[in-house]
Amino acid sequence: MLVRGRCLSAGRGTLWPVIIAPFDPALRERYLQHLGFRVPPGPPSPDALRVLHHAQLNHVPYENLEIQLGRPTSIDPHESVRRIVTGRGGYCYHLNGAFAGLLVSLGYDVALVRGAAPSAGDGSAWGNHLVLLVWFPGETWLADVGMGDGFRDPVPLVDGVLDQPPFRYHLEHLDGPRWRFHHDERASFAGFDLDVTPVSLTAFAPVHERLSTSADSPFVQKLVVQLRRADHALTLRGCVLTCVDATGRSSRDVRKEDEWFGLLYDEFRLRLDDVPRDTLAALWDRVSASHDAWDRAGRP
Repeated sequence: MLVRGRCLSAGRGTLWPVIIAPFDPALRERYLQHLGFRVPPGPPSPDALRVLHHAQLNHVPYENLEIQLGRPTSIDPHESVRRIVTGRGGYCYHLNGAFAGLLVSLGYDVALVRGAAPSAGDGSAWGNHLVLLVWFPGETWLADVGMGDGFRDPVPLVDGVLDQPPFRYHLEHLDGPRWRFHHDERASFAGFDLDVTPVSLTAFAPVHERLSTSADSPFVQKLVVQLRRADHALTLRGCVLTCVDATGRSSRDVRKEDEWFGLLYDEFRLRLDDVPRDTLAALWDRVSASHDAWDRAGRP
């Protein structure tokens, strides 16, 4: 729900470039079925976009397990979808890339744009987040299914405050193509800057390479799995499970291996059938050891 705001142009040209090739009909149908649809929810419209956005968040978790398992992936949307339909997820490049491909396949006019989380700063963070713009006659919408506990609903590109329980956001126009998304103080991140100039998917490849392989990358250092539901957000970071809902923010440690994997399978609906048992055991040992080291350091 828009609390207050005013519409501003995204700076869209007469045509956005074709950003992602449409999925072939068989892959598109597998993706839609994974999201709970036998047929798409109507022709392109803000209402249909909202339904698809919710379905993606309900069925596809945010996660960095492939990195933690030592088998980083590409950001090719077709590869991402083939992994998603087996019961997996990914992070922004995979989730928003796949979602963009689905929207293009359904006739939506979509652009990829760069984000910088937590903020642009000296410019080195640009491209560490992928966001989608979706154009409808007379208005531009922001869609983002790739930020863990971020947006639940797609929103018009509007300067103002938004309530999406349990969070309150502020989307602020800075200047020209630059915007800033201020997240709720209870969320897992402070927000991100946004440049609404359309770019190609290849613009994100160098940052993805660094984030998925560099020892100083937070995705390499710590396992994270997240879900954004209609009224709450759930995050498993290492061995710490955090829930934010209408009552506030609460966290607890999960130190039993069977409970930890139970959360992955049952709460986050992840499927790890292709991962050998000894690899999963090694993953738990590494995550548990990291938590122990964090405890010994005083949990900064």
